[in-house]
Amino acid sequence: MNYSTVYVGMDVHKESFSLCCYTNEKEKDEYPQKVNAHYSKVINYIEAMRFHYGDDATFICGYEAGCLGFTLYHQLKDHGIKCIILAPTTMPKPQGKKKVKTDKRDAALIARCLAHHDFSAVHIPTAKDEQIKEYIRMRNDHKSDLKKTKQRILSFCLRHGYRYEYGTNYWTQKHVSWLRSLKPDGLYQETLEEYLLTYDNLTNKIERLDKRIEELASDEDYKDKVHNLTCFLGIKTHTALSVVAETGDFKRFASAQQYASYLGLTPGEDSSGDGQKRLGITKAGNSHLRTLLIEASQSFSRGKAGYKSKTLKARQQGCPPAVIAYADKANERLRRRYYKLTLSKGKKMNVAKTAIARELACYIWGMMTENIA
Repeated sequence: MNYSTVYVGMDVHKESFSLCCYTNEKEKDEYPQKVNAHYSKVINYIEAMRFHYGDDATFICGYEAGCLGFTLYHQLKDHGIKCIILAPTTMPKPQGKKKVKTDKRDAALIARCLAHHDFSAVHIPTAKDEQIKEYIRMRNDHKSDLKKTKQRILSFCLRHGYRYEYGTNYWTQKHVSWLRSLKPDGLYQETLEEYLLTYDNLTNKIERLDKRIEELASDEDYKDKVHNLTCFLGIKTHTALSVVAETGDFKRFASAQQYASYLGLTPGEDSSGDGQKRLGITKAGNSHLRTLLIEASQSFSRGKAGYKSKTLKARQQGCPPAVIAYADKANERLRRRYYKLTLSKGKKMNVAKTAIARELACYIWGMMTENIA
């Protein structure tokens, strides 16, 4: 018997791939096999399956987004095999309190999702977008290391009785000079010097990486988009370039609400019958962008609604008047909404900032799709 389409579910790991086939004609998973983690093994498996499904069968492979990134996708695509990367948060979950989870079952679940179209596919970025995304995330990793180093230095000082008594603002020039002036006894002095050396190295590296990100943002493919996005409060070059590179084509989202859902900023719901229960945000989709927008929303918690700082005016210079007007309208509305949520409705600050981040995402979608009327 010849089958028109055969779906190959792949549960992929660092050392091994678990594969199985599924067809809508039989409605069951077949021929499970575990192979070494190499794309050539997948190709060999598909060729072997042609004996069972016919030479005319079309094979569609799929695997969950994870540690392999897009490498396997591109390798299979280069060999003429259609491949889909599934978003794990959009796939159905096994029911029941107790579950049996194995690689074989996971591969079968992926194959069934492919056949029933019960999933959302992960957007495949361009090579340039992927490279910029990795570069920016590398910079963020160093920023995280710097934060940990600062915490370790402060903990060291606290353990040994060194208290900064010249204010509450840490990591200013005055505070760093105070740290360098400390003279602990014995090996403690060398320990503090090593901590401060790490601090200096990371600070200098992040400054260098930020300059490189500014250069990347001046590329013709990103320059105008990044410049327009910096018209919003809380969004500078780093955040703007991340949004553009990681989102890719904004027009693949039919509405602003869909884009907010992609970022996991929409509230969940657990309603049944007449009862309605609202939950926190779904946290599905791109966690990196979600974090950046929530950080950006903190800028709306300060300042007077309608006020534009000199820094913001400088960032808006050279942008089209319609873009500036749209951003100003968003900035004023989001500031007023934050104060209304916290002062009038008594919402917690973090809840209000998350709500602002969701609306900011909607405004970003509108700007990037030219829906700014």
